[in-house]
Amino acid sequence: MIHKKDDMAVEERPNMRGGPGKVSVRHYFKPDEFKAKCRICARLTLPPGAGIGTHKHETEDEIFLILKGEGMMDDGTTKTRVREGDAILTGNGASHAITNDGRTDLEIAAVVMCY
Repeated sequence: MIHKKDDMAVEERPNMRGGPGKVSVRHYFKPDEFKAKCRICARLTLPPGAGIGTHKHETEDEIFLILKGEGMMDDGTTKTRVREGDAILTGNGASHAITNDGRTDLEIAAVVMCY
């Protein structure tokens, strides 16, 4: 299955998970297109100042692949600067948040797999 960029569904999520600003979500694939349990497979664009608020992953794993830009990742105990090329895995009941504190868009590929 191939989805062309211009055919992908895009939505704007203001205050995503309680975070500041508005996040653009471009869905690579929708959950019903998978046989595996997947809640989201998308490219997230966070303009400067935008973020995704703190949230927990109890029965799922989330992968963030930083595609462009940089920001501050908070895993509940430490804050770490992340930038293009970095990969983050959150699951097992852990929580996280991310904020674009840079000057250009922060773009992230996000995949949430449920178990």
